[in-house]
Amino acid sequence: MRVFLAILVCKLGRFVGKLIGKGSSMPGKAALKICPDILKRLKLPEKIIAVTGSNGKTSTVEMIAAILRADGKNVIYNQEGSNQTEGVTTLLLANSDWRGRVNADILLLESDERYAARTFAYFHPTHFVITNLYRDQLTRNGHPESVYNALLPAIAPDTELILNADDPLSSCFGRGRENAVYFGLDRCDISADQPTGVYHDGAYCPVCGHEMKYQYAHYNHIGAYACANCGHAKPETDFTGTDLNLKTGVLEIDNSIKINLAFRSIYNVYNILAAYAVCRRVGVGADVIANTIGNYILKNGRMRTFYLGARHGVLLTSKHENSIAYDTNLRYIAGLDKPCVVLVIVDAVSRKYFTSETSWLWDIDFDLLNQAHIKNIILSGRYCNDLAERFVYTSIPADKWRVMESIPEAALELRREESPETSGEPEELYVVTCFSDRDKFLIHTEKEKERDKNQEWNQESNQELRQGEKAS
Repeated sequence: MRVFLAILVCKLGRFVGKLIGKGSSMPGKAALKICPDILKRLKLPEKIIAVTGSNGKTSTVEMIAAILRADGKNVIYNQEGSNQTEGVTTLLLANSDWRGRVNADILLLESDERYAARTFAYFHPTHFVITNLYRDQLTRNGHPESVYNALLPAIAPDTELILNADDPLSSCFGRGRENAVYFGLDRCDISADQPTGVYHDGAYCPVCGHEMKYQYAHYNHIGAYACANCGHAKPETDFTGTDLNLKTGVLEIDNSIKINLAFRSIYNVYNILAAYAVCRRVGVGADVIANTIGNYILKNGRMRTFYLGARHGVLLTSKHENSIAYDTNLRYIAGLDKPCVVLVIVDAVSRKYFTSETSWLWDIDFDLLNQAHIKNIILSGRYCNDLAERFVYTSIPADKWRVMESIPEAALELRREESPETSGEPEELYVVTCFSDRDKFLIHTEKEKERDKNQEWNQESNQELRQGEKAS
């Protein structure tokens, strides 16, 4: 009876939540109060794929879902991003029948790395993808090794792990296991001889604490590493990016499969490799994967194009309190070959909890923006002065960046700068911010659209009126 009541309450809550645009976790929270072990009582699909890690969870899950559906599979996944226990409960109960049978061929779950042990207390994935473990949300997570220890109890002995071989920490989950497969990237044109970035989290072996040596690094400390003391090293990869050209936007996997990159970012490459690896492990053909990813545009809003007047812009969403997420987007902008302007917004540190802790800004490699094609940088939002203090300690000339706290004023200034009377053809605009602050800027692009429509309508009306006057 409790199972039926929990499912009923969850389905009703989910229905109401959809009407008001909310309700991805609260229905599950109510169901768990009614039946705390409801997750143990459900009849789940034979294959369960989970994805976790500091960065790339949502993008990787989206790609996996698209690939599996292209292969004819009925897949359910938490596409709204509610990746803690309550959100997973909502997803499962909303897609189950009244007896608790979940209607899907494959269950695909994005899981918060800190809450995975709770989520998988009553069931466990058949395939578990761990994308990476980096510095992320210091006030909540602490050190990445603390996250590793929190995630360890979530991994069942018979779960197959799909691991990032190029990450010294997350690859440790596969030590001593036979049911672990690895994805990674061979040395390519973008690789450096040593780790890059402001800090070096891979300087010491996560197994024994001795110094780690590198053959190459693709970004930050992600690459080919080896510890001479204990032997922890990059494992042999089962699914390998054998060639990569970010300028032409082509990734080659296993010397045979070529994938066109819709977003030419090294970070997107790792998301693709993770999705490719797990989909191959559940039986999807390489050609299906290549065709799907080659035509796939992420829907999670991490990269958005827009117009601010005549100025074309690209919004790159970076996860606040996560320096590698920022470095990835800054590296993308730095690699462009055309003039541009950059707007960096930090108005709210987190959308989930309040904190004014901004030490993570010092972990970001803002020196990547010291490029000739980047003409101007604006720092905006509530924490613009924290940003400015950080920029003082970069190599970027002081006359190349300025502070404008108000996001609306910054948007207006950028609109004014692109006026043909003052600057001719406007440079491309790149906006770097997080989910919490994204819409605070995009709302102004929508207002500009509406204003342009009104101006166009007024011009047409005035033209019709003048024609009418001439006719009379």
